[in-house]
Amino acid sequence: MLDTLGLDATAESVYRAMLARPQEGVARLAEWTALTEEAVRQALDTLSELALIRGSYERPGELRAVSPDVGMEILMSRQQAELAAQQHRVEASRAAAARLIAEYSDLRPTTDHPGVEQLVGIDRIRDRLASLTSAMRTEVMTFAPDGAHTAESIEAARPLNESLLGRGILMRTVYLDSVRNSQPTVDYVAWLAERGGRIRTAPALPTRMIIVDRTTAVIPVSGQDTAAGAVVLTGHGTLTALCALFENVWAGARPFGEATHRDSAGLSPQEATIIGLLAEGHTDDAIAKRLGVSPRTSRRLAADLIERLGARSRFEAGVRAVQHGWLPATR
Repeated sequence: MLDTLGLDATAESVYRAMLARPQEGVARLAEWTALTEEAVRQALDTLSELALIRGSYERPGELRAVSPDVGMEILMSRQQAELAAQQHRVEASRAAAARLIAEYSDLRPTTDHPGVEQLVGIDRIRDRLASLTSAMRTEVMTFAPDGAHTAESIEAARPLNESLLGRGILMRTVYLDSVRNSQPTVDYVAWLAERGGRIRTAPALPTRMIIVDRTTAVIPVSGQDTAAGAVVLTGHGTLTALCALFENVWAGARPFGEATHRDSAGLSPQEATIIGLLAEGHTDDAIAKRLGVSPRTSRRLAADLIERLGARSRFEAGVRAVQHGWLPATR
């Protein structure tokens, strides 16, 4: 009955028996459930991993089943977190699929691939972006996961962006939350907003991406070296998926001028994202890259959250995060 929540029939049977007969040992539970003692012990391991049983405070050495209302909330929270993680992976895979198309095109250079254009080297990428910009008619949507801007990059971008906004182009950009700590970037975003640019931030972004007029998308072939190569995509199905990805991230992102809000668990969006990435097994360096912060900052933030959970390891932190409702319901 509860298998969709991660509780198989054997473990559910033992859990029910422990609720009905809280002081019974393994042997009596085996009799009560018509299971072997080995099966009961395996079920107890499963229940322990799901945090549905705990040590007795009154009778040290014995195990007690948590109450059904608490137990079902734990299972629901875990399932909700798994669904959220799966949704996040599906969204990120859309961009990964586009990169796969680019890689396939690179392996088969003599084969014609309608809707796919390979760009190798920063010069070709910049030339192609310049041509797209000059031909732009209505809007541009951008993921900018590279963190804070330098003063030089800001000054270089101002004339082009001012020209686009002056032409009435709708500019929507999602930066990382971490850019809020960069005063030059904050000033630049304020300058954009004064001229009609729309800016939001998110704790993490799936890839660098520029979508022009909902008909052309440019994404890097490699997330590690965005200057090495890019792919220009114009296929209708691919653009539909990438536009949906942008709109989904945009809807969940925070307007730049809006103050940080904490969720019901007291977590900021960045903290909630870190918890999710830790639960998925990402390293400090990988988390740092996703958030646009230094590895040192990533380690400090992760350590603070683990300490707040009272956990002794990252695995235990993941379990406790589910129990406390710290894993985000959506991504």
